[in-house]
Amino acid sequence: QVQLVESGGGLVQPGGSLTLSCATSGSLFRLIAMGWYRQAPGKERELVASFNSGGATDYADSVKGRFTLSRMYGMDTVYLQMTNLRPEDTAVYYCNARGYETTTTTFDSWGQGTQVTVSS
Repeated sequence: QVQLVESGGGLVQPGGSLTLSCATSGSLFRLIAMGWYRQAPGKERELVASFNSGGATDYADSVKGRFTLSRMYGMDTVYLQMTNLRPEDTAVYYCNARGYETTTTTFDSWGQGTQVTVSS
């Protein structure tokens, strides 16, 4: 079972920065997509940023130009650098990874979530 280990998050003032990291734990055969989603109170979970199967990065319109997703190849780790944070970025952020655990079995794993609060 591929598990995800998240770190980062916390309380930051508007305009501040935070970096989230997410690493896979356990063996896997091939990673297809990996990135971050978020869920604010009373709202549905939404994509923040993710590497897709084509190798490109998808960003939510609301974070373009402020958030950057990067990847450490070989270690299957992603980093979400968040700058110019706004109160509306407050949410629980979840890491997600999908791919092949073996040559014949797939996985779709979620992290436990980390709270990001933007407030003065």
